[in-house]
Amino acid sequence: MATRPTTVTIAGFVLRTARESVPLTQAAMAEALGVDLATVQGWESGRRPVAHMRAVDLLGLRRRLAGLGADAAVVGMLDAAMDADRITSATLTGSDGPHPLAEWVHTRDTAHMLAWALTGTRPPSLAGIPSPRRRGPAAASPLLPAADRAAFFEQLRTTAEAAPRTDPQGVLLHRQALYLTSYDKTPEAVAWTAQALHARRGLLARRGWTPQWAEARSTATALARLGDPVPLLDFIERAVVDDDAGEAANLNYWAYWLGGTPLPQSDDLFMRDRQLTGWDPVTLLRGLTYGLHDAPGYVDLYAHTMWALLTAHPWLPQASGMLVRDLAERTGHLLDGGGISERSRRELSHVNYVLRDRT
Repeated sequence: MATRPTTVTIAGFVLRTARESVPLTQAAMAEALGVDLATVQGWESGRRPVAHMRAVDLLGLRRRLAGLGADAAVVGMLDAAMDADRITSATLTGSDGPHPLAEWVHTRDTAHMLAWALTGTRPPSLAGIPSPRRRGPAAASPLLPAADRAAFFEQLRTTAEAAPRTDPQGVLLHRQALYLTSYDKTPEAVAWTAQALHARRGLLARRGWTPQWAEARSTATALARLGDPVPLLDFIERAVVDDDAGEAANLNYWAYWLGGTPLPQSDDLFMRDRQLTGWDPVTLLRGLTYGLHDAPGYVDLYAHTMWALLTAHPWLPQASGMLVRDLAERTGHLLDGGGISERSRRELSHVNYVLRDRT
C-alpha cells in the first residue's frame, strides 16, 4: 500500500551541505540570497521542496551558491538529489502518471543520492567534504526514517513485479526498480531480490548485443552487489568481449552513467551507437580512474572498460598527465593485489604498460 513519506529532503540536505561548505548559518544564507529565514529553513527541511522552485529561481540559486563559495561538487549534486526525491516520492505515494524510473535512465549521481537516503552511505564524490559540528539533534545524512525505507522497498518490489515488459518504458521501469531493491539488505529482501534476479539469468546466456543487453547487465551487476560476482564475470565474457556492438554498448553506458553524456536518455537505444559519439572520452577516463570499485566482479568490469576505452582512443594517455599518473598508480595497486580474473590481469597489465610508457 502506498504511503505518504514523513518528508522528502534529499535535495534539502544537499542544499544544507552546500550552505555549510561556505560556511554560513541559515540566517546569513537567507540574507545573502535576499529571502526570509523561513524560506531557507523550508528548503532544507523539505517543507518547501527545492524542486518546486521556478526554473529561473533555481538557476539563480545555483549561481548565488557558487558566488558565495559553496563547494562545487555539492552544488553539482542538486539535480541528482531532486531526481532522487522524485523517485522516492513517487514510490512512496503511488502518485498517478508514469513512474520516474520509467522516464529516464538514471545515472551514478542519482543512484548515489538514493543510496544516501536509503542506506546512509555518503556519496564518494562528497567524501572529502568535512561534516561540520552541529548543535542539537541535526541529522548527519538525508537517511529516510526506518518506516519510510521499509515502505519504499516494499512498494518498489511491487512496482518491479507489476511493470509491463512489453514496451521500452515498462522494461526500463522493471530493471531499474529491480536493481534498486538490491539496496535493501534485510535477509527477507535479499532473498526476494536474489530469487527475482536469478529468474532472469537466462538473459546472461545470450552472446553479444541483444535488445535485452541492458537488462542482462543490470541483472549481473545487481547479483554482484548481493555478493555473487560470477554472473557479472560471465556477462563480460559473453556479452561484451570480442563483440563490437557489445563493446560499444558498454562504453556508451559507462559514459552516460558517469556523467559524460550531456542529455538524459529516455530509453536504452543510445547504447547502440557504434561510432561512440555524444560523449567525451576524457570525462569517461576520469570517471573510471576516480570511481574505481574494487569489489569482486565490479573490478573486472572496470578493468575491461578501461582497456576498451584506451583501445578505442589510443591518444587518451596524452590528454592529462596527472590523470594518467593517478590511473597508472591505481592499476598498479590492482595488479599487486588479487581478486581479479586472468583476463582482467592481462588487460590491466596492458593498460598499466601503456600509461607508464607515457609518463
